[in-house]
Amino acid sequence: NSLNSTFVSLNKINLFYFGTAYSGYAFSLTKREAEIDPRLKSWGKKTSLRTPKTPTCILFDEHEKFLSFGYEAQSAYFRTRGDEARNKFFFECFKMSLYDKVIFLTFLCFYGLKEIEAFYIHCERPLLNRGGGLRHQLSASYNPVLTSLSRRLNAQSHSQPGPSDLRKSHYRVGLGSTISSPETLADCDPHPFSCLGSCGTIDITVHEVLEGGALKELHKASGNDLGGQTVDKKFKEFLREIFSDRLWDEYEKKHPGEMQKMMYDISVLKENDDDDVDISCQYNLGEMAKEQQKIEKFFESLRGVSWNEGSIKISKEKVRSFFAESLNGITKSLREILKKGFTIKYILLVGGYSQSLILRQHITNQFSDQCKVLCPSHPQEAIMKGAVMFGRNPALVASRISAFTYGVSLSLRFDASKHRADKRYTNKEGEWCDGIFCVLVKENEEVGWDKTSEYSCTPIERDQTAITFAFYRTERNIQGLMYVDEWGVEKIGSIILESPVTARGMNREIKLQIKFGATEMTVTAIDGIIGIIMLNYEN
Repeated sequence: NSLNSTFVSLNKINLFYFGTAYSGYAFSLTKREAEIDPRLKSWGKKTSLRTPKTPTCILFDEHEKFLSFGYEAQSAYFRTRGDEARNKFFFECFKMSLYDKVIFLTFLCFYGLKEIEAFYIHCERPLLNRGGGLRHQLSASYNPVLTSLSRRLNAQSHSQPGPSDLRKSHYRVGLGSTISSPETLADCDPHPFSCLGSCGTIDITVHEVLEGGALKELHKASGNDLGGQTVDKKFKEFLREIFSDRLWDEYEKKHPGEMQKMMYDISVLKENDDDDVDISCQYNLGEMAKEQQKIEKFFESLRGVSWNEGSIKISKEKVRSFFAESLNGITKSLREILKKGFTIKYILLVGGYSQSLILRQHITNQFSDQCKVLCPSHPQEAIMKGAVMFGRNPALVASRISAFTYGVSLSLRFDASKHRADKRYTNKEGEWCDGIFCVLVKENEEVGWDKTSEYSCTPIERDQTAITFAFYRTERNIQGLMYVDEWGVEKIGSIILESPVTARGMNREIKLQIKFGATEMTVTAIDGIIGIIMLNYEN
C-alpha cells in the first residue's frame, strides 16, 4: 500500500517512498559495477529528531500555498491556535482517504541529494478542508492512458501504484528516466518466505529465494487496510468515549492543531513496550473538560483508564484491545496464505508498524510453530534500501505472479451464432464484432522479469493508416468473458500506431511485443513496414 518509485540515471539511483503514515527517500551514487551502498535521508533535524522517514503530512496556508511537509508541517500546525489553525489546510495520512475516489493528482517534486525542497499536490479541485477535513467534491477528470493515482490505490498497494504519474511530472521538470517500483529483499536460506510490510496498510508477499539470491514470487501480493492507522483510530475512539462526542467534537473544531499533536503522540506509543501508557492531556482539552465537571469524573465509569496528574493512564490490557482488529486481520490474511500449501520457513516483518513489540510478539505467538519470524533492526529502512537495490538490478526479482488477467480489445469477423448483436458493425471489408477481450496473460500466471511475449494481428481495413490498441485488466473469473465492456473489466491504457504505407492492404502484419514481468507492463507496437510506438504503464 505505498507509492514507491525508483529513478535510475547513469550511476545514480533515487528512491522516493510515499507511504500512508511515513514517507522518505533513499539513493545510491556507486557505479553499476560496484557493490551498492544505499543511503537514506535523515528527517527531523529542525525538530530535534533523526529518523529515516518523515510523517506523510503536508501544510498549506489559507490561499492553498504550500508551506511545509513532514515534521516541519506537523510542528507548524501543532503551534497554531484557534482561527489560525482552522484557516490552514493540513493533510495527514491522506493516502488512505483516496481509496475508492476517482481523482487525478499531479505531483511536482523538486529534489536534490540533500533534501526535498518542495512537495506540492495540485488537484483540479481543492482536496482538503481547513482544519484537516477531506473535501468530497473530487475531480473525476483523468488521462485514460495514465491511470489515476486513486484508481491505483483502489487496486491496493500490491498493484504497485505510481510510476506513470511520477514519470509525467519528472519529465516536466527535466528529470525523466527509467522508473521502477521496489521490492523488499531478504537474506535468507533458499526457501520460500512471506514478507509482511506494514504501516497504514498490511501488504503480504510470498517469495522463494533462488540460488544466487534472486527472488521468485510464488503468490501475488495481497493484504488489507488494517495496519497501524487502525490502532490510532481505536485510540481516538476511546478518547471520544472518555470525554463524550460533544466535548471531543468541540475540541477538535476549536483546537485542531493541539488535537493533531495529541494524536501524533499516540501514534508513537505503538512502538513502545507492552506496558501501561501515559498520554499527556493537552491543555485546552483539560480546560474544556473542567468546565463540565471535575476531570476525574470522566474516568470513573470506564475500565482500563484513569486520570494521573495531567495524563491519561491506559492499562496495557486496554492498549492491547486497540490492536485486536488489526492483529486479527493480519492473522487471517497470513493463515489464508499458509493454507495454500506453500512450505514457508520465514516470515519477515518490515515497515513502520513492525517496530511495535505488540505486533511482533503476536506474529511470533501465532506462527512460530510453522515459521521463523524475522524483523530487521531497522524495519522502516528495509523497504527503501531494498528498493534502491532493486532499481540497480531488476533481475533480483526473477519472476512475478500476475495480479490480474490482462487483455487487448480486438475486432473479429461477426458471427451471429457467437456474438452479441449490439457489438456488430460494418465497414468496407464486411461485418465485424467490436470489443473482443483477447487474453494476453492470466491472473496468477508466472511471468519472467525480462520475458517478452509477441502477438500478431492485421488491420480491419485496407486503407487503414492508424491502429488503436486498448488494453484492459480484470480480477474476475474469465470463463465466459468475451467483451471488454463486461462487468469487472477495467481499461488501463491505449496506444495508436501510425501505419501510413497501405500497399499491402489487410495483409500488413502488426506486432505487439509485451513485457509483463517487470513492475510496469511495457508494450511495443510494430508496423512491419515502417512504424513503431511504445507505451509503459504500471503492472
